[in-house]
Amino acid sequence: MVIKDMCMFAMGENKESAVKVRQGEIVEFYTHDCFNDQITSEDYVMDTLDWDHINPATGPVFVVGAKKGDVLKVEILDIELADEGTMCCLPENGVLGPDITDSQVKKVPVKDGKAIFNGFELPLNPMIGVIGVAPAAATVACGTPGTHGGNMDNTKITKGATLYLPVFHDGAYFGCGDVHACMGDGEIMVSGVEIAAKVSVKFTVIKGTSIENPRLEDAENIYTIASHADLEKAIYIATKDMCGILQKELGYTLNEAGMLMSAVGNLQFCQVVDPERTVRMAIPKTICNKVI
Repeated sequence: MVIKDMCMFAMGENKESAVKVRQGEIVEFYTHDCFNDQITSEDYVMDTLDWDHINPATGPVFVVGAKKGDVLKVEILDIELADEGTMCCLPENGVLGPDITDSQVKKVPVKDGKAIFNGFELPLNPMIGVIGVAPAAATVACGTPGTHGGNMDNTKITKGATLYLPVFHDGAYFGCGDVHACMGDGEIMVSGVEIAAKVSVKFTVIKGTSIENPRLEDAENIYTIASHADLEKAIYIATKDMCGILQKELGYTLNEAGMLMSAVGNLQFCQVVDPERTVRMAIPKTICNKVI
């Protein structure tokens, strides 16, 4: 199934227009870049950007069989990029925002598996910045991460990875967008190489268990993910969730699970530029390969 010409700027909106998809069906989402394709050249004046229409997600889709309290398994099958990305920097935005006096736009060509930045050929890492389901209560802007997913800007949400999301409403109401051709952990200057894309995914509903925050796995690691306005609290939540997994799967005590994480776990930043910061805790699959 192809999902295009559908756009939401808040997770949980437009439920009445959701398209029904079946479990196991390959669904292709055509996404805009995080600026909603408004920036057409390096001469673009950022003051004219419509900030009410940024970070669009394509969707929502209603996953048949998903019920409140279930877990939605999302397999990222492929991410196909457009041929040019966009970056920007803005005063008072990002880690270096207080030092920036003038905004700037940079267009970044993408060709032959590289992003071309000032002559440097940067390796691509196509990843999905905004991905999630309708949140528990009111709608949440797509630019905001949370327990529902959203704007996590997690570089590990890429082809071959599998994301697990809590389901807060029957049907889940899934959407995704804000693809990056490449991005460093932290996204310190507000934007990665923002780009339009086609994202192919497959859904499975997991019954009989529930989670409070998103989880992820790829070929090498399992990850717990947490977002919070207080970075220390985000770190605690991601670490606590992973501790729970290790206690359950390995039969460890809290003390043993914590020491194991100190020895082999990796606490990693996803983004530190949104009001709600996002982190992940990684554990190698050689230690534990069950994330749910």
